[in-house]
Amino acid sequence: MLFFLDLIAPHKQLSLKATVLDSNLCILTSEIVNFDSELPHYKTKDGVYRDSSINGRIVSPTLMWVEALDLILQRLQDSKKIDFNKLAAVSGSGQQHGSVYWKKGSSNILSSLDPRKPLVDQFGQAFSTRESPIWMDSSTTEQCRAIENAVGGPLELSKLTGSRAYERFTGPQIRRIFETQPEVYNDTERISLVSSFVASVLIGKYACIDHTDGSGMNLMDIKERVWSKQALKATAPDLEEKLGTLAPAHAVAGLIAPYFVQRYQFNKECLVIQCSGDNPNSLAGLTINTPGDLAISLGTSDTVFGITMDHKPSIEGHVLPNPVDPESYMVMLCYKNGSLTREDIRDRCADKSWDVFNQYLKQAPALNGGKLGFYYKDHEILPPLPIGYHRYTLENYKGDTLDGVTEHEVKEFDPPSEIRALIEGQFLSMRGHAERFGMPSPPKRIIATGGASANHSILTSIASIFGCNVYTVQRPDSASLGAALRAAHGWLCNRNGGFVPISCLYKDRLENTAFGSKLVATVEDDKLVAKYGVLVKKRMEIENQLVQKLGR
Repeated sequence: MLFFLDLIAPHKQLSLKATVLDSNLCILTSEIVNFDSELPHYKTKDGVYRDSSINGRIVSPTLMWVEALDLILQRLQDSKKIDFNKLAAVSGSGQQHGSVYWKKGSSNILSSLDPRKPLVDQFGQAFSTRESPIWMDSSTTEQCRAIENAVGGPLELSKLTGSRAYERFTGPQIRRIFETQPEVYNDTERISLVSSFVASVLIGKYACIDHTDGSGMNLMDIKERVWSKQALKATAPDLEEKLGTLAPAHAVAGLIAPYFVQRYQFNKECLVIQCSGDNPNSLAGLTINTPGDLAISLGTSDTVFGITMDHKPSIEGHVLPNPVDPESYMVMLCYKNGSLTREDIRDRCADKSWDVFNQYLKQAPALNGGKLGFYYKDHEILPPLPIGYHRYTLENYKGDTLDGVTEHEVKEFDPPSEIRALIEGQFLSMRGHAERFGMPSPPKRIIATGGASANHSILTSIASIFGCNVYTVQRPDSASLGAALRAAHGWLCNRNGGFVPISCLYKDRLENTAFGSKLVATVEDDKLVAKYGVLVKKRMEIENQLVQKLGR
């Protein structure tokens, strides 16, 4: 029997997870390492450091990821639920936009790992900076504008790379390091994304960045799928050499390194398939393959994504190559204020209890009597607004029309109204931006994943706001499952000598695998859906005013 492993799937910055699939694509076992509680000596909060001296700077200690990798493999070995020698292929899911800076000479460290020693003892001198910028960082606004100006503006950059410049994207992060820490940049021989960093450790040499994760850097020509000379020049000198080459997501990165063969008894023929970002892996794990379907991931950040056959440039959202279909694209919107913001309001208003939170959400009526809230615990990506909470009541609001309706800002809501304003606000914003970005409205269906997809009250609100049925998968960790599925897909493509559709793995038996979905929330009131359609227009109007007043 063959087994396929997702070896690392950071749930954004909070943890590292491993998921093992058998040849029937059912889950054999899984393990998880929480960074804060299980590696406390790094002194992270939510897996990160927030730099109070530099506005918006958020990083993670790179060595923490290295140490967690050995820890989780040791746990899998000790559990005796898996025989590493039977693993056919491994892939990985890394938080998108995080980057790792390998010090000159580190290729020698990678190629000569001693299986008698843990990884963390051997990588202490491997990085030119010990802290990795991650997706939450928003300290590169100046660099974003400079890169956009160099290529002719934000829309031109979007045409070229699939996205305008965003603070968390790797290109602006690299430019900031080059400008503020030139000694670090000059001492760097290779820059990896979190995904290609994992693959590099697994194969014992520098791995390529895959096309899909690479498109989240503002550096790749999205149509040609090569580094853009224009974008590279706008970012930093001699950058192409530091990035290496690109590769399709289904390609083989290499064979597992001798370190893992000798220390954990991996099969020396085990393939390492190109690792990719968490959002692309979620697309694979949710088996999204029909235009018209949308997925909503409810995690540390919230994302909504689907697929399209066309690349339509926009100054909002992102277009990426589909990680499991080289002929189509993945389209995505990302919101930084997801679960952590929901938890903050829960703690403030619901006695730190999800049960109380859900009771309050049901207690406040749909449409919330015209109470709208904007909640940004962290600098938001979409819309580009700073930290702050904003609350409004709508005067003369009846639900069917905006005629005569005016908004009035207030300081606070009662707890049920606050919770209803938070949940409705997050998904009204998501619907409004999805429609503006050209995503289907209403979608054929929504598949929800991520930790909050276990909350039925939230899913019911999503169904009413978007006007379509909502499904969930068996487990909310779609990124981890998707990476394991992609390991199987890469193994199949390699065996067949070229690309084959990923659906060949599960055709006619999807519901008997770990990837089946079930209906959890339906549209029960078409009139309510129409009223949300009216309310979303008002929310977007107020949001635009906030952006003009406060936007970054």
